[in-house]
Amino acid sequence: MKPIEILLVEDNPGDARLAREALALSKVRNNIHHAKDGEEAIAFLRREGPFAASPEPDLILLDLNLPRLSGREVLEEVKNDATLKHIPIVVLTSSQAEEDIRNSYQLHANCFITKPVDLEQLNKVVQGIEQFWFTLVTLPPEA
Repeated sequence: MKPIEILLVEDNPGDARLAREALALSKVRNNIHHAKDGEEAIAFLRREGPFAASPEPDLILLDLNLPRLSGREVLEEVKNDATLKHIPIVVLTSSQAEEDIRNSYQLHANCFITKPVDLEQLNKVVQGIEQFWFTLVTLPPEA
């Protein structure tokens, strides 16, 4: 079985490292690709420049608070693109604001999860994401 391709869009190096470590403990084979900001995420998804050979992700883990192009803008751009909108997006952010939650769902996020600050809890959250999206859910075939 081919590994699951995950695009992690996170500007905080510490949070990115923790998410990668949690995903590395996974029982499901996966490849994690990291974009440091919204513009890099869009370039990766559209296979532009240095990302020309990038695989299409099976899942995007998206922080909302990103430099250059915000997570909200990335979410809107992906969900309005006919070639990308089928990719599930999990908003994984430190925000607990009702406006961010409502706005994310209005922009067609597949789910919204507030990042825990504790490493053990983050591991549980990431394992829950993985369990749900890669064990219970049937993802769409590659376009």
